[in-house]
Amino acid sequence: MKKNIALITGGLGFIGSTLAKTLIKRKIVSNCILLDNFGSFINPLKTNYNDYRQRRIISDKRFIIERGDASNSQIVLNLFKKYKPTLVYHTAALPLAKIENLNATEASIGSIDATKNLIENLNFVRSLTKNYSIKRFVYFSSSMIYGDFKIKNIHENIEANPKEIYGTMKYAGEVITKGLCNYYNIPYTTIRPSAVYGPTDMNQRVSQIFIEKAIKEEKILIQGKDEKLDFTYIKDLVDGVILASLKKNGVNNTFNITNGKGRSLLEFTKILKKYFPKLNYKITSRDNFRPKRGTLSILKASKLLGYKPKYSIEKGIKEYLSYLKEINFY
Repeated sequence: MKKNIALITGGLGFIGSTLAKTLIKRKIVSNCILLDNFGSFINPLKTNYNDYRQRRIISDKRFIIERGDASNSQIVLNLFKKYKPTLVYHTAALPLAKIENLNATEASIGSIDATKNLIENLNFVRSLTKNYSIKRFVYFSSSMIYGDFKIKNIHENIEANPKEIYGTMKYAGEVITKGLCNYYNIPYTTIRPSAVYGPTDMNQRVSQIFIEKAIKEEKILIQGKDEKLDFTYIKDLVDGVILASLKKNGVNNTFNITNGKGRSLLEFTKILKKYFPKLNYKITSRDNFRPKRGTLSILKASKLLGYKPKYSIEKGIKEYLSYLKEINFY
């Protein structure tokens, strides 16, 4: 029986590692090749910095960790020659839209340079290798490509209109994926997640910041009373990604994989207050750097893939807090 092997760029990251564990657990693949540059985008000297990477992947021969950057042609070429993965999940990129000293050059490495490098080397090795076929190339984009949400439910056919560096580069990666994969006849899928949260997140996304401040009894600053995000629990995202990468209806298609319901930062905070009665918060003016966001439609993913998220933010927060208790975070 021919082995199915997955190559996951950013394999030790929050999304990549959760995806890898799920693919192995469900026996979808025999091995996961985790390509990771071992980098971090958060100042490790900060008092609230927690490195969860040792908790993400256990020592197991089914997980093969390879150090390197997906934008490095020689590394990627060698990996395709050595392992011949049938599924490629490109999660490696800047992990969030706002980091210190963000610039277009840095943001382009994962979304542009690595994307074209992966696709071109994949095509090259496939052309030289008898009976090697790729089932899917999966590109991880972002809901930030839409820019300001101007209608109630943002569907995939809405014109992309990014307004900052992160969303711009993510969208550029979508264009490269579609164009090169069509040219080389590589089946692809593009995923647009939103506000992903859950255990082992360490990149200071808003959900992690709020939860850790609640635990430490520090005041939470809510930037915008009505500011909404489509909070997506990590397990739901991974479920949707796997469906999109395996189903025929996912071929050469783009999907919002989110919870499908925008919830305000204030709602998120009030749920936390049920667990931490001493929690204090203050509402301030919204951060104009960020696009105005809300609900993403998941109707397409539901109809074509059978995607159905299981985690409301109430359920997601409960499970996230249980994990933090389990590892003695509080």
